[in-house]
Amino acid sequence: MIPYMLVIAAVVLIDQLSKYIIQNDISLYQVEIIPGFFDITYARNTGMAWSLLSGQQVFLCLVSAAAIIGMMWYLTVRKPKPLISFSLALMIGGAAGNLIDRLIFGYVRDFLNFYIFGYDFPIFNIADAALCIGVFLLLIDTFFEEKREYGNSNS
Repeated sequence: MIPYMLVIAAVVLIDQLSKYIIQNDISLYQVEIIPGFFDITYARNTGMAWSLLSGQQVFLCLVSAAAIIGMMWYLTVRKPKPLISFSLALMIGGAAGNLIDRLIFGYVRDFLNFYIFGYDFPIFNIADAALCIGVFLLLIDTFFEEKREYGNSNS
């Protein structure tokens, strides 16, 4: 259980530190890193992904807190296998990083701006990346678990 708490703490620390650095250095508000592919672009997001539910901070804080509590319960009580535990730790850390922003600032600080095949992907942060990676790993685990169960039922 302890290693997963370290993953959560690392995600929150890296997320908050990166946001602090970007927010407090105006020269980093708009920086082209890889032309046509990646920029640092500081933005304040009052919503969630793609600015959905903009301005609904109380609702988003409640949903985030409930999700964190639910995932922490599952991680500590159910003690899932390692990949699921790691996925949940990434998701908890990501949700916590953005919840901290919402509670302190009333918005989430975003700064990673990618252009994928000409599409200006929505600006995001380390917490968002951790959440997405956690969800992706959970989906992969679910996919392979279903394949194993299907294979065993046909034997």
